[in-house]
Amino acid sequence: MYHLSDRINSMSTSQTLAMAAKTRELKAEGKDIIGLSLGEPDFNTPDFIKEAAIEAINENYNSYTPVDGYVELKDAIITKFKRDNNLTYDRSQIVVSTGAKQSLANVALVMLNPGDEVILPCPYWVSYAEIVKLAEGVPVEVPTTVETNFKMTPQQLEEAITPKTKMLWYSSPCNPSGMVYSREELRALADVLAKHPDIIVVSDEIYEHINFVGGHASMAEFDDMYNRVVTVNGVSKAFAMTGWRIGYIGAPADIARACNKMQGQITSGANCIAQRAVITALEAPVSSIQYMIDRFKSRRKLIIDLMSEIDGFKITEPEGAFYVFPDVSEFFGKTIRGHEIKDSTDFSMFLLEEALVATVTGDAFGSPDCIRFSYAASEAEIEEAMKRIKKALSE
Repeated sequence: MYHLSDRINSMSTSQTLAMAAKTRELKAEGKDIIGLSLGEPDFNTPDFIKEAAIEAINENYNSYTPVDGYVELKDAIITKFKRDNNLTYDRSQIVVSTGAKQSLANVALVMLNPGDEVILPCPYWVSYAEIVKLAEGVPVEVPTTVETNFKMTPQQLEEAITPKTKMLWYSSPCNPSGMVYSREELRALADVLAKHPDIIVVSDEIYEHINFVGGHASMAEFDDMYNRVVTVNGVSKAFAMTGWRIGYIGAPADIARACNKMQGQITSGANCIAQRAVITALEAPVSSIQYMIDRFKSRRKLIIDLMSEIDGFKITEPEGAFYVFPDVSEFFGKTIRGHEIKDSTDFSMFLLEEALVATVTGDAFGSPDCIRFSYAASEAEIEEAMKRIKKALSE
C-alpha cells in the first residue's frame, strides 16, 4: 500500500486541460465537438522561426543549456524588453524557463513561506491559485464583475491587503476576461502599493502583443515599482509556439538568482533547439506576427456580434488575448433539456453535451458566474458554435 502526498491530493486538476481531454475523448467517440476551451492559437509557428530551429539542429545544438538560458537568448530578451516595454534589464535579471508556467512556479517557490498571502484579482488564470497553494501560500481572491470590466479597483486592492500579504499576481491582457489594464489604471494600483513597500508584484504579460486597444503598459515601467515587479512573458501565444515551451522573467537580480537556483534543482535549462528558435522570434519586428493579431481581432468581432444575439449572455468586449468571458448567471436555477443548471460548471457541461461546444467554467478562474470561450478557432467553427448554442438555449 502507498499513500499520495497531501500536496497532490489537495491540488485541483487544470480545468482547461481537463475540458480539452474530455473534448478529445468525445471526438474519438465520433462526436462533432467544436473546441472553444483551450488557450492555444490555431496558427502554425511562423516559417522563419521553424527555419531557425532546423538550422540549430543542423549546427548540432544538443547539449545541456545554461540553467537560466543561452546568453544570446537573454540578450534578445533584454532587447525585446527595452524595445516593447521601455524596461531595462541586464543578464543577471533574466531567467529562461520551460514555459511561462514554470516561470510563475519558480517565483512562487522562491518567494512564499507557509501562510503568505497572494492577492489574485478575479478572474485569474486557472493555475495561479494552485501554484500559490503548492508553494504553501494562501490565495486571496478579489472579485470583479462584467459591469466593472473585470478590473480590480485601487480601493479593492487596499481592502485586500493584510499584514500577511506578500505578493500581487495579475495578467494583462487578462486570461480569461481579455481585459487590459491601462497605464493610468496600473499607476492607481501602484499608488496603493507605494504604501506597502514589502509587497512584490507578478505581472503576467504573455498576451502582450494580442492587444486591440494599443499602448500595452507594464507595472515595472514606474520607477518606484521597478525593483518590486517580476515581469513574466514568453512566446506561446503571440508567436503560436505553445508546444515549444519557452517562458522568461525580468526581475530584481536577487529574485532572478533564486529562480535560477530553484530551476537548477528541478528541470535545469530549457530545450536547446527551442531556445535558438526563440532568439529569432524575439529579434523579429512585431509586424512579422501582425497577421495573426489581425485575424484574432476580426474573430473577436464575429463572436461578440453572434453572442450578443443570445438571450441571457451578459458580455463586455475584450480588449486583448483571444477569449470572451460572458456572465451566464441568468441561466442558474433553470432546467434546460432536462439539465438542471445550478452553476457555471453545469452550464459549461450542458453546452458540451447538448450543443457539442467545449468551453471552460468560470469556477476555474475564480469567477463562478461566467464561462470562458476561446476564439482561437476558425470563423466557420465560431459561427457554427454560436448557432448550436443559440438553438440549445432557445428552449
